[in-house]
Amino acid sequence: MPTSERYLLAMSLIFALPWLIWRLGRCDYYAPLVVVQILAGILLGPGVLGQLYPAYYEFLFTPAVIQSLNGVAWWAVMLFVMIAGIELDLGAAWAHRRESSITAGLALGMPFVFGALAALLLLGGAGWLGSEGSPWQFVLGVGMACAVTALPILILLMEKLDILRQPIGQRILRYASLDDIAIWGVLALILLDWERVGRQALFLLLFTLVAWLFRRLMQRVSEADRWYLALIWLAVCGFAADWAGLHSMVGAFLAGAVLEARWFNQERMDLLRHYVLLALMPVFFLSTGLRTNWGVGGGMVFAVAALFLFASVAGKLIGVRLAGRILGWAAGEAHIIGWLLQTKALIMIIFANVLLDRAIITSDTFTALLLMAVASTMLTVPRVSRQLEQRPELLGRIS
Repeated sequence: MPTSERYLLAMSLIFALPWLIWRLGRCDYYAPLVVVQILAGILLGPGVLGQLYPAYYEFLFTPAVIQSLNGVAWWAVMLFVMIAGIELDLGAAWAHRRESSITAGLALGMPFVFGALAALLLLGGAGWLGSEGSPWQFVLGVGMACAVTALPILILLMEKLDILRQPIGQRILRYASLDDIAIWGVLALILLDWERVGRQALFLLLFTLVAWLFRRLMQRVSEADRWYLALIWLAVCGFAADWAGLHSMVGAFLAGAVLEARWFNQERMDLLRHYVLLALMPVFFLSTGLRTNWGVGGGMVFAVAALFLFASVAGKLIGVRLAGRILGWAAGEAHIIGWLLQTKALIMIIFANVLLDRAIITSDTFTALLLMAVASTMLTVPRVSRQLEQRPELLGRIS
């Protein structure tokens, strides 16, 4: 069978399987479609389909098909990360800087410490640290993976809970925005290559200059031109960051972060995010699933995933509860905010993909992180919706 036909068969499966599971299983309350797509990617990967039906797996996912899927996945993720960068609202965080810095700092710092301790435990065993990774990179990477909040998925879940436009929803966005900056800064630190530090310094210097010029250009052109110029800017920044050794995803985030959300129509930006999630991101989820592995044993991978989940959830809830005590929040407020901020999925998976690309973690560690991200996201809506039913007065609190 020609590669083109195998590719289209794979695409049919990528879109059909998760949608059928999601729709027929009526699991939207526990898992949005994107979470089911991630699970479907794991099922179709070498750890499940490849083990149960190796002949079918090898027939469908040939190297040529995987290469084609990866090309779509790379561009989809770069688009998604750029949109996340554009939508950062640092002005609101600055206006409430004491509250935002205390909450974001503790919400990020506590699960980071818990995750770093979990990573230190894993360093004592084989199969978790990647072939090109240093222990400090591994500890920093796993710690940040346990600490990060997935801003795009958080927005989807808050829309589902009907709190996105409520005061508490806007507060949570401020905290998550600061966390979102932190993860890309930490990723750049992890990827810092001392043999290429001159090239990386040159990239940052040139980026600062060119970004200033590009911003001036964007202010002078029409909105229709801004959309097209943003895509060119994304590709150039991704290439330059990859050339410097900082990875294209760091470039994609920087490309969006220097742009202003007010330069674009918000409804069109929402639609772009929606259609990227609808038409392109499922390919990334399948591509992610193809990278899962159970080389150290399925039971061990699930045990490590549970360890990561504990570090992520317990650390986030403890950190936010401490912030609530310092800031004098109402009872139950920290519980809602903490559960929403521990949402993982997309951004954490992108982060873990980069660590795997650079061989800082192994496929087994990646699989455990992926399972943790799925479980973390599935726990959010049931926990938060129950608390909101008990404490509806919290919706109106601004700070």
